[in-house]
Amino acid sequence: MSDDETPGRISAGPVRTWVLLDAERRTLVVLLLVAVYVALVAVVAAWPNPVRPILATYDPVPPLFQALATGVITAVTLVVTINQLVLSQELGAIGDQRGRMQESMQFRRDVEERTEPAVAPPTPAAFLQELVEASCAAAERLADEADQEVDAEFRDRIDEYTDTLVENADEVTDSLDDAQFGTFEVIKAALDYNYSYKIYQGRNLREQGRDVLDEDTIAALDDLVEVLQFFGPAREHFKTLYFQWELTNLSRGMIYTALPALVVAAGSLLLLGDPAQFPGTTLGIENVTFVLVGAVVLAIVPFLLLLSYMLRISVVAKRTLAMGPFVLRQADRIDDEGE
Repeated sequence: MSDDETPGRISAGPVRTWVLLDAERRTLVVLLLVAVYVALVAVVAAWPNPVRPILATYDPVPPLFQALATGVITAVTLVVTINQLVLSQELGAIGDQRGRMQESMQFRRDVEERTEPAVAPPTPAAFLQELVEASCAAAERLADEADQEVDAEFRDRIDEYTDTLVENADEVTDSLDDAQFGTFEVIKAALDYNYSYKIYQGRNLREQGRDVLDEDTIAALDDLVEVLQFFGPAREHFKTLYFQWELTNLSRGMIYTALPALVVAAGSLLLLGDPAQFPGTTLGIENVTFVLVGAVVLAIVPFLLLLSYMLRISVVAKRTLAMGPFVLRQADRIDDEGE
């Protein structure tokens, strides 16, 4: 089965997909905080021995919060450094900036020669949508040409190719409607368009049909492949911008949460050394457990923020390692046995 016949290329189960990709990152951080808090409280509650004597005997609070404070400082420093390295690519002399501008304008002119509007849309979602619609129109022209001249067996293969392309293009176009850059919707829709394997299939059809395809059909097939080739660089460009956007948000979030986390860690070192400060139990669990676990969870907020952002960035990066007609994953291709 072609991955064009699946609901989307990113199909790892609804819960896993939501956690890795769809969830708003701050919402995911809150859910992770709650999950860690509940898990730690449950572990302590299930422990056969009371926690208060353990705290009084071994006094694990100082080394624990010292390690947490050190980890927060290290994580913030690392993220800010990575962000500076990424953003340094945007810096350069005026000649370099002008060259980038000229290359960008030339790419837009090349795209505009193959798309309907005289001037391509400026926003990433609309630009990608225009490319997808152009490939859809090229596929429909190819199907029309094949219906007129090609023999029945090869025409069926072209019809199958164009039908799956148009179906996938329609889904991606709908996903790009009203999508705003800075959210994940634009990149997710771009990931759902399997242009790489479509390029391979188009080139393979042209090679195998040299003796049976007329010139008009070959020209229509070449036009379709050429339009598909524009999608790869455009997607990679917007993916790079999205990574920079996310890393900037991550750095800002780490800075915002680092100081409160350090305050909690330092305050815990000073104030939570004596478990006798929190006597009594609640729901059969010693109150000192709720206080210490709460302090630990608040101290690891920067780490959970880093985890939530890097999960999505790493998943997107893994699924876009190759550009063009290179397919790295079995899920991104169909079995062409017998072709």
